[in-house]
Amino acid sequence: MSSDRFKGKGVLISGGAGGLGSEIARRFVAEGANIGIMDTNEVAIQTLVSELSKTGAKVAGAKVDVRDSQDVTKAVDQLAKNIGTVDILVAAAGGSLGTPRDLDDISDDDFDLVIDVNVKGTFNCARAVIPHLKKSNGGSIITFSSIGGRSASPVTGVPYATAKAAILGLTRRLAKEVGEFNIRVNAIAPGLFLTDRLEGMFEKMSKSEQDEVINAIPLKRMPRLQECVEPVLFLASNESSYITGTVLDVNGGRLMAN
Repeated sequence: MSSDRFKGKGVLISGGAGGLGSEIARRFVAEGANIGIMDTNEVAIQTLVSELSKTGAKVAGAKVDVRDSQDVTKAVDQLAKNIGTVDILVAAAGGSLGTPRDLDDISDDDFDLVIDVNVKGTFNCARAVIPHLKKSNGGSIITFSSIGGRSASPVTGVPYATAKAAILGLTRRLAKEVGEFNIRVNAIAPGLFLTDRLEGMFEKMSKSEQDEVINAIPLKRMPRLQECVEPVLFLASNESSYITGTVLDVNGGRLMAN
């Protein structure tokens, strides 16, 4: 599927070279966007930039530790020059980052890592991008929470749940702060999408735990990756032009929030 929905728009994606981030980048490019990729995996960045550049889009990448605000600001400013404009931020860097699920196995360093990458990283990226969105007379920021931050997930641990719940508060407050500049800030809260990291965690669960996860989903199936990608593009597009400060649950009905 392709269209000109994002023709000429500049999109920055943190965690953009990962499994989900790269699919989001491909969909934006298919709809006319120029892309800036931020990630820690330099080889994956170069591979994706090379792939997407063949489409004729402006594509650039930067190796970035989102925990470092100066590193983020420098990268955002450079990527903005490379692709021409910044209209959209997808703050997808984060996750459980390979840390243990069970409480007795979680170290102080595990907790700090997950909080810093998810919460501080999202804040650093948003803060660095907002001046560019103001220059563009508005835009959209999409943050990543999770069903694990909305309810007690059997798959991920306390650090992840804490971080993803915090991102919801961050999202609402940012939306209030920047709404007057026509900047919208919304969160997406996916269910269990089996990217490489989560697939490994899911496979380590017992059969009874896996069955518990599937049986709790009214649609009785795991999602396709594109079913997380398309809602991100919706929140980035003019189709959601009067939506801000909200969270979009994408979980097959496993959580039906009031």
